[in-house]
Amino acid sequence: MILPPLSLYVHIPWCVRKCPYCDFNSHESREIPEADYVAALLRDLDEDLHLAQGRRLRSVFFGGGTPSLFKAQSIGRVLEAVERHIGFDEGIEITLETNPGTAEYHQLEGYRTAGVNRLSFGVQSFNDQHLQALGRIHDSSEARQAYTAARRAGFNNINLDLMHGLPGQTTNDACSDLQQAINLQPEHISWYQLTIEPNTVFYSRPPALPEDEVLADIQDAGQKLLQDAGYQQYEVSAYSRTTRQSLHNLNYWQFGDYLALGAGAHGKISTPGKGILRYRKTRKPGDYLDPQKPFTAGHDYVEPRQQTLEFMMNALRLVEGVPRQWFAERTEVTDATLERYLPQLVERGLLEAHPHRLQPTSLGLRFLNDTLAVFDD
Repeated sequence: MILPPLSLYVHIPWCVRKCPYCDFNSHESREIPEADYVAALLRDLDEDLHLAQGRRLRSVFFGGGTPSLFKAQSIGRVLEAVERHIGFDEGIEITLETNPGTAEYHQLEGYRTAGVNRLSFGVQSFNDQHLQALGRIHDSSEARQAYTAARRAGFNNINLDLMHGLPGQTTNDACSDLQQAINLQPEHISWYQLTIEPNTVFYSRPPALPEDEVLADIQDAGQKLLQDAGYQQYEVSAYSRTTRQSLHNLNYWQFGDYLALGAGAHGKISTPGKGILRYRKTRKPGDYLDPQKPFTAGHDYVEPRQQTLEFMMNALRLVEGVPRQWFAERTEVTDATLERYLPQLVERGLLEAHPHRLQPTSLGLRFLNDTLAVFDD
């Protein structure tokens, strides 16, 4: 096993309002203990420094929740400590998830000064009726204003998150959302289908979603629209201008390592001689802030058999796949093990017949679950 690149995920668990489709570790609150939480993040960082194993960070991602509820100074304090104790690669990508309903110019300018160089706006739709159905706190006008403010603040790397397959959405509705996003000319668009997850309001009270035929039409029409506009699909739901792929998400999909800070955050660390460590932080913000309670809620080592599935579950989301040698380098499983699985995937047209890459075909990418089922034996 060879140590892969290292990233850092920082979780901010509070929102103004919990969206009915959201199953992330987020909590509604009007009074956020921001200073105490930052202090806890820094203590958490100190405890996890040994997991870096001498590596510098290729990316940092502040997710949530709504990280843009925190002041720029707080984000800056975390970044300063991380850079001092771990270090940044040249050209590091530092992303802050941002809710258009909480974005203000002076704050965005402050984030830029603090070291954030990429914003990810949770727009979800430019249709105000759909935004209301999704429980979002912003409308389409505020989304455009937030994007314009980000450009004025100096950000030249912006992602727009959009969802499709929304309640009552037609193919024309979905394409209109995409076209309005494209018109803003962001560097990156994340476009993914709404799914109903357990422990959400939508799960207990399911909305009427489009039929499968409509979903297929939306997928086909949307992908053509993005391609014609110069956005290259490089992952199942990720589209970017040339060289503007998300470094942080690429590290996940390429089976890199990532440290985890914050309530409910999950991390993955390669430990040569021991295996792949997965660990998770305590979920409840109150417990995370309690100095008498540990930050880490649990950990386990991934068995080699499961490593095959986990590696493929990530790598085969990528349009170009990954170098085949990475499988042996980033797992405890030999390349020969793959020979049990690959021929049948090639025969079924789900995997490219390439000696040096693990790469899905367009069919394999579209029917990813069928491809992965081969490894889940």
